[in-house]
Amino acid sequence: MKKGYLYIMFSTVLFSTMEIMLKMTSGGFRPLQITFLRFLIGALVLLPFAIRSLKKRNYQFRPGDLLYGALTGFCCVLVSMVLYQMAIVYSDASIVAILFSCNPVFVMLLASLLLREKIYKHSVISILISLSGMAVIVNALHASGSLTGTVLSILAAVTFALYSVLGKKRSDRYGSVAITCFSFAFGVIEMLIFILLTRTAGFAAFLTQLGLETFAYTPILAGLTMDLLPSLLYIGIGVTGFGYAFYFMAMEKTSATTASLVFFIKPALAPILAFLVLHEPLTPAKITGIVLILIGSLINFIFHWNKQKEHANELKTS
Repeated sequence: MKKGYLYIMFSTVLFSTMEIMLKMTSGGFRPLQITFLRFLIGALVLLPFAIRSLKKRNYQFRPGDLLYGALTGFCCVLVSMVLYQMAIVYSDASIVAILFSCNPVFVMLLASLLLREKIYKHSVISILISLSGMAVIVNALHASGSLTGTVLSILAAVTFALYSVLGKKRSDRYGSVAITCFSFAFGVIEMLIFILLTRTAGFAAFLTQLGLETFAYTPILAGLTMDLLPSLLYIGIGVTGFGYAFYFMAMEKTSATTASLVFFIKPALAPILAFLVLHEPLTPAKITGIVLILIGSLINFIFHWNKQKEHANELKTS
């Protein structure tokens, strides 16, 4: 159990520095380029953990697994993480961290719609409070003219929640770490195809006409200098690779509910780190939004924590 909480601490710190590091390197990499490179590295780091997980489950390959990997990879890497990277370009790192950490709220909603999971009264209260916190932040940014990054952050959170719900459907069969690793791998392949497409004259011209010239002629390794290499390795190996590895090891040593503390602590820790490293201001609106999102998240966490304890007591007495 002690190891589990240590893994939670490592994962929380790594995840809370993600937006800061991506913000610091946003001028050196193109959005598709950094997303492709960090998930390629992350998939390679997670691969040994994924293989071990599949061996434990005596996994047998099925034809539908390829389609499933392609779908989850598309949702996670090609859609959600590209939107996420663009959000960091247009908005403060702390804002993206706060809004993206709301993805468990959207997971509850999508799980209800797609998996027919029951939404409890506490879940509705949690969702409403968290959404009100997001509304405070969005309203403040709208007044300051920074709405684009906020919208992109919310879209990234929603599509990541969709990926999480799709992953839930087969998590018992593969294990969470294997699903994540192979989603990363398929997403990297799909992104490579898309990057090669952006390097064709016709498609590059089409993107430019749409005002998406940042996607046209996306490089793969061009622009990668020795100055940027340490940041890339930290983002790829540390955050994307070991960040997720620690998260899943925490889940194994404790529980999914306890491990989810990562996403409850991050909205409070990331803005403080962004203030210290990037000197992003901690405005009253931002602090109010953080507090509301934390309250909403904690309501959901406390409910599941109590349910878990009740279930454990029932097993002891039976």
